[in-house]
Amino acid sequence: MTRRFLGAPVPPGILDGVLSSALRAPSAGFTQGVDLLVLTDADRRRRFWELSSAPDWRETPGAGALLAAPVIVVPLTDPSSYSSRYAEPDKAGTRLGGIPAGDWEVPYPIVDAAFATMLVLLAAEDAGLGALFFQLHGDKETVLEGLGVPTGHDTIGAVALGYRAGAQPTSSPRPRRRRAAEVIHHEHW
Repeated sequence: MTRRFLGAPVPPGILDGVLSSALRAPSAGFTQGVDLLVLTDADRRRRFWELSSAPDWRETPGAGALLAAPVIVVPLTDPSSYSSRYAEPDKAGTRLGGIPAGDWEVPYPIVDAAFATMLVLLAAEDAGLGALFFQLHGDKETVLEGLGVPTGHDTIGAVALGYRAGAQPTSSPRPRRRRAAEVIHHEHW
């Protein structure tokens, strides 16, 4: 994850390629209920940071390099689109048919937003960009309303995109990565 960005804009062709990768993400019932709000305008990005972070954090020495990211992507999901999709005849007989998406055991709108976000992160890396997924630190409803997102939509956070600036800071000593033999369980646990 990149925490220090150059302010240089990302060329539209590169950005479009990174963003379009999200269109290939798995989607429960092929609902396609994920949208991306992309902020490249300096005033819109400034408004995003005002809504989603505390003023004292924005004034810390390390914040400026993150605030310099020329692109902010907010993955959005519309849970009602999932409820509607699973009310259609081809899905009505499934375990999710007729149940509001908010009551599903697995929150597929959030899962789908995470899939789309992961593809954006991977495509950014492939394009030579830095990326950082982070949670919103402001009230989510206030942030989304302030950005003009229609009521009823939800988000899992945001992604900062841009070219990396120098060495990247680490937030803390990193534990060792688990080995494959510790994670992958063939045939039994």
